[in-house]
Amino acid sequence: MAEQAGLVAEPREYLVTHLHAHLDVFVDGEQIRVPAGIGIAIGLAGVRDEMTPDGTEHAYFVDTCDVPCLSPLHTHDPDGIIHEESRTTNHPPYMLGEFFTEWGLKLDASCVGEYCKPDALIRIYVNGNLFEGDPAEIPLVKHAEIAIVIGQPPDTIPDSWQFVGDQ
Repeated sequence: MAEQAGLVAEPREYLVTHLHAHLDVFVDGEQIRVPAGIGIAIGLAGVRDEMTPDGTEHAYFVDTCDVPCLSPLHTHDPDGIIHEESRTTNHPPYMLGEFFTEWGLKLDASCVGEYCKPDALIRIYVNGNLFEGDPAEIPLVKHAEIAIVIGQPPDTIPDSWQFVGDQ
């Protein structure tokens, strides 16, 4: 799906640019997991399928593939961390809409996936602040916390994520 998002997949990870943003999705107060493996060609030789540390879910990592298998925007684990790992530097930030295109979900000023206004109440927060505008245009910058809230909100709107190590 990288091509549909206008992104160029690579046969391995490049870390010239290496940053992370975090995405939370809530529907009627319940957290929805952002899947592992978005932007990764799962099943190709060179893509490792490992279990998460708690042994309950899959995580995907790329060694080297014979063909392009890794988008510069991707998820390894189902933890909501969006990874940007690319071979270029000083490019404009990627956008949340590009990530959603890779995910195969609609994202625009009216809809998030199958949820559309006016039937669904949709609110988007960036670092805890209500975002007004087209969420597809939210830049994926280092350590951004993006919360998509559909319907009833959770008790607390996340305003940050506890990134670990060099994340």
